[in-house]
Amino acid sequence: QVQLAESGGGLVQPGGSLRLSCAAPGFIFKTSTMIWYRQAPGKERELVASISSTGGSLSYADSVKGRFTISRDDAKNTVYLQMNSLKPEDTAVYRCNAAWTSYWGQGTQVTVSS
Repeated sequence: QVQLAESGGGLVQPGGSLRLSCAAPGFIFKTSTMIWYRQAPGKERELVASISSTGGSLSYADSVKGRFTISRDDAKNTVYLQMNSLKPEDTAVYRCNAAWTSYWGQGTQVTVSS
């Protein structure tokens, strides 16, 4: 079963930073818009950020604009989510997805707490 491989989660204090990574097989990555989602306990899944296959189109949830940056490295078949100025409400399991496919990462926990 093809899965996307995420890494980079952890525990960080409010105001801190983390960078999440998501590696995908090349045949998926090169033609896919890549998306980061998150889901906190008791809440619905939220689309956090997306980047088109060419990298020319980016979008962000209002809750993370100005703090998070999505990027992709086509040589490494990897999409990144740089998260700065983290807040407790950013605590969630973050997962990546190749848009319009069934390819998902397993999820990585991000906890923002003092």
